[in-house]
Amino acid sequence: MGKNTKKTSSDVATLAAKILQDDKSSKIAKKLAASALSQTDKKKQTSAEMETVASKVLTSTKYNEETKELAGSVLSQSKK
Repeated sequence: MGKNTKKTSSDVATLAAKILQDDKSSKIAKKLAASALSQTDKKKQTSAEMETVASKVLTSTKYNEETKELAGSVLSQSKK
């Protein structure tokens, strides 16, 4: 396995923290936010389950731009 050199940017980490603190954020947004925050260092990477969730969010019209930004960040940190 190759070394994981990807990590969540500080801007995305700030967005993720905001979403986790917002009671109005969707369950999916919070799941993506938690995944993004767990990847703020290079030791963690996206699981297959989160890759699937992120892909579905990005191709759906029902999610807002913040949720899609998190999905893009999470998906960009997968091994594929």
